[in-house]
Amino acid sequence: MELISQVLAPTSQGLGKEPIVPFAILLLVILVVPIVFERLRLPGVVGLLLAGMVLGPHGWNFLQDKSQTMNLLSDIGLVYLMFVAGLEIEIDQFRHTANRSLGFGSFTFGVPMIVGTAVGRSFGFDWNAAILIGSLFASHTLLAYPIINRLGVTNNEAVTVTMGATVFTDISALLLLAVCIAVHTSQLNVFSLITLIGWLTIYATVVLVGFDWAGKEFFRRSREDEGHQFLFVLLVVFLASVGAQLIGIEKIVGAFLAGLAVNEALADGPVKEKVVFVGSVLFIPIFFVDLGLLVDLTSFTRNITTLQLPAFIIAGLILSKLVAAILAKYLYQYNWREAITMWSLSLPQVGATVAATLVGYRAGLLPPSIFNSIILLMLVTSTIGPLITSRAAVGLNTSVAKKHLAAPVYPSVNQNNNPFTIVVPVYNPHTQQHLIEMAALLASVANGKIIPLAIATAAAQMDAPRLEASLQRSERLLAKSCAVSKALNVESEPLLRIDDAFAQGISRAAREQTASLIVMGWGKRTGIRAKLFGNVIDNVLWASHCPVAVTRLVESPRKIQRILVPVENLMAPVLQPVHFAHILAEGLQAQVTVLNVCERRTSSSKIASLRSQLALIVSKLSLSNPPEVQIIAHENVAQAILQAARLYDLVVLPFIRNHTIPGGLGISDVTTQLARQLTCSIVMLGEPQRGIEATATAGVASKTAVV
Repeated sequence: MELISQVLAPTSQGLGKEPIVPFAILLLVILVVPIVFERLRLPGVVGLLLAGMVLGPHGWNFLQDKSQTMNLLSDIGLVYLMFVAGLEIEIDQFRHTANRSLGFGSFTFGVPMIVGTAVGRSFGFDWNAAILIGSLFASHTLLAYPIINRLGVTNNEAVTVTMGATVFTDISALLLLAVCIAVHTSQLNVFSLITLIGWLTIYATVVLVGFDWAGKEFFRRSREDEGHQFLFVLLVVFLASVGAQLIGIEKIVGAFLAGLAVNEALADGPVKEKVVFVGSVLFIPIFFVDLGLLVDLTSFTRNITTLQLPAFIIAGLILSKLVAAILAKYLYQYNWREAITMWSLSLPQVGATVAATLVGYRAGLLPPSIFNSIILLMLVTSTIGPLITSRAAVGLNTSVAKKHLAAPVYPSVNQNNNPFTIVVPVYNPHTQQHLIEMAALLASVANGKIIPLAIATAAAQMDAPRLEASLQRSERLLAKSCAVSKALNVESEPLLRIDDAFAQGISRAAREQTASLIVMGWGKRTGIRAKLFGNVIDNVLWASHCPVAVTRLVESPRKIQRILVPVENLMAPVLQPVHFAHILAEGLQAQVTVLNVCERRTSSSKIASLRSQLALIVSKLSLSNPPEVQIIAHENVAQAILQAARLYDLVVLPFIRNHTIPGGLGISDVTTQLARQLTCSIVMLGEPQRGIEATATAGVASKTAVV
């Protein structure tokens, strides 16, 4: 490493004079490294940290941690990280299990706090630094949420209690950080400390209550103006950060409280997706790279005594979190699988821990040895935590899901006894025939009707030539759609609508027509613009009151004979594609296969048990022709489904939107991989947003586009 640094030093110093060069290197790193590490089933943040170590002053010296550009982007990333941490806290989950969440939060905060403080004192730190070290042990990051979401156990009480405990641990740890830093930098006496706590209480009240009210009012008045809502959220973040610094506390405390304040106003909507995307795709990854620039892991190799501190910190954190989970197990009568899951979920130390460590290090309260040890702790816990969760969470009880298993998803008539109505937005003349055929097959089985919908975007004047041309084009599309539906003997009612945007026009028309389903086309266009500003499908999914079927049909749907429905877990929202596939198969006289992929080392008896369990759950959907059930043991879920799909004409997938951890650097969703690699026809089914249960129903819509 030293030889490489000596050879490359002159070159790196020359390049370092050009600010655009380090920025280009940063973009390359944050684009490539997370993808590589996710393929290795490791968190992307680990790769970014390691990249910073390799490219920084203690490695190849391509990037400098003292660069003004790097410091600015890193500070924005730090503020963004803590804002997203507050934004992603499930307030509703906390309210539903408030007492137990506070109980486990007290355990998983108090026990590690005591152990961390003891470790700090045993290594000669004063009380203020030791307490801050203890607070670094106390918080946790839900890094493994995508895993429990995929396994379908988010409704298990032990899981929701752990998620709710994040509110208590993060807030407590950050407030303790603010006090410790203030004591260190200002040498506060008792009176000054009481004054600071008073100002902190007033400030927190103003942010949590005042910004929450202002956010709801602004969102109510701005309605669907996502651009203004996006700018309002950014203004709130940085105003809260500046306000925190004015009263003498760290800006990350203000950013976190701002996330909590606008949490409910944003909800799980498109504006939140855009806000999180901007941070997770640029600023937060740059922060983690900059963090890696400060780390000198070679310091641990100089003598054996330097390994004692990180060893005690890692062991103390792991054991103290385990003790907290065991206390919760005996107090709340959880089983051992639930206790181990709670332990593994509370292990990863990423968001609040890393941010607080950097603040303490910059303030001079924490020495480099503690900083390097905490970074090593983050690398270890963010790796082993999700691995333990992926094994412990399998088989957790999900009582909430069981109550909805028998509920029909797509009945022939809706609750208002209106005909089963399918809205089909038409835009591309090359794909509209297949879309109409798909809708006609579904409508014929449900004795319903289809509504071909053409949107003519509004102009400043209603007699503008562009609007007139758009109307003529829409009329031609609708005429072709009516001809296709007539040939298929299905009732159709064409609808031409003038609206200011495609997505809003589709959602409004579907609501006005009391639609039971929207069938749309799916293209392959992706990119930064689609992710940042959203596209038609993404916005329709967020706004729609009914299910949305996004289709990519490589041939006429009337030729489909075999339909595959991969099922990742046994929850009702993921089983809904089974019902959708059944309705389609009824009109085609096709065969449906439900596929579940388990781990390769699963025993034959366990596979047989899983097959029986899945068959029993599917049977509760009361299907006239029950589908075939298959269980495959394979080490890679996506590859197993891809291999099986070679024998099928259509694959029906659910949209599953991963919960965004701080930085949005979670393990890639299987649905995303399949959508990219499947060569047969695809239907991806998105359910309307319904509070907490809707967090897993959206999926990869931001990666698609209407064609």
